[in-house]
Amino acid sequence: MHDINLIAKDPAKYKYYLKIRNEKEEIIDNLLNINRERKELISKINDLRSAKNNISRLIGHKKYSTEQEKEKLINESLKIDQELQALEPVLNELENNLRHLLMLIPNVVDEDVPIGKDSSDNVIVYQEGEVIEKEVLPHWEIGEKLNIIDFERGVKLSGSRFYILKGYLAKLQRALINFFLDFHTTYHNYKEVYLPFVVKKYCLEGAGQLPKFEDNLYHDWEDDIWLVPTAEVPLTNMYRDEILPIDVLPLYYVAYTPCFRKEKIAAGKDVRGIKRGHQFDKVELYKFTTPETSDYELEKLVQDATDILKALELPFRVVKLCSGDLGFAASKTYDIEVWAPGSKEWLEVSSCSNTRDFQARRANIRFKRTQNSKPEFVHTLNGSGLALPRVVIAILENYQQKDGTILIPKVLQKYTGFDKIDLNWKY
Repeated sequence: MHDINLIAKDPAKYKYYLKIRNEKEEIIDNLLNINRERKELISKINDLRSAKNNISRLIGHKKYSTEQEKEKLINESLKIDQELQALEPVLNELENNLRHLLMLIPNVVDEDVPIGKDSSDNVIVYQEGEVIEKEVLPHWEIGEKLNIIDFERGVKLSGSRFYILKGYLAKLQRALINFFLDFHTTYHNYKEVYLPFVVKKYCLEGAGQLPKFEDNLYHDWEDDIWLVPTAEVPLTNMYRDEILPIDVLPLYYVAYTPCFRKEKIAAGKDVRGIKRGHQFDKVELYKFTTPETSDYELEKLVQDATDILKALELPFRVVKLCSGDLGFAASKTYDIEVWAPGSKEWLEVSSCSNTRDFQARRANIRFKRTQNSKPEFVHTLNGSGLALPRVVIAILENYQQKDGTILIPKVLQKYTGFDKIDLNWKY
């Protein structure tokens, strides 16, 4: 959550950030008006409390000449109590409204981010690997042909945008998760953690998911817990309300979780196959760093994620997002996209972001440079390492052979126990 004092000091700067994100700038004026009312009310309440304290001192020290004067002082004190009782709920409402508006303001935009309206203004930084031009079946066709994806029974179980992975493909998915975790812990020095798949509301607020994206989240109202939309949420809150010593930074974590989102898609768009579902698996990378190192750590995060695609020998590209395409919590983001020749599109498999101190402020995560120094907010970074099932899609389409079988990337074969996918079962 932003500091209202910083916004009040330079509202034009925050209006500019909203403008280049295609957000409404009026929220800043509304915010400042509420803050002005709040300050005026606080001043009035403080004056009333001071007057009440003064009356209490006069009565306590018997600074009155007659009983009638004493009675008058008591009545004045009671009148102030009534006024305070009327004003305090008004102050609480103003403070709640102020906090709500602050929670709706996205992160500041890094000066290195290109200005643009949408994804068409994103900038391709570089591309690696050969883009296959040969005609191959899209994953939804080859998946049904090999009987390794069952859309009909997935919908029967859970409704639209659910599916079943079967046989070789189910094992390939599991193998990829293990491979990702092993790769990042072995070569990139991330520490693996196993996280809860449900969180409390304040965790989603800390990560920047609430209140902005409430409509996209699954909520158990009875226990007031939420299914995680990404491991980023519990990872962000691991050190909530804590002060870390500087010698533990940077902290690198990697975690696997299933992810649950109410994907709301216009009819006819992104509806084929397993590209976008309400439930999917993801291995997440997360960093807690000092402010002065977060820019470097973002570049390294991108490298860590792309190393996986190099090992899998999949063609990919790195894209710098423009201001209008940035996520709510991100100050700067690189998307990593893998080529899917059957679907004939680039699929995002990782979004690596530096959120700077945005999440740390919301979750109150700080560090101290020395034992006696003032606490500072850490910087946090996150990125997929990588997201499924889009890597599965890329393998099904890039490693597809003329006879309809799918070869398994060499680095995965010790995890799968087989080197190709063919029609392995009939029911």
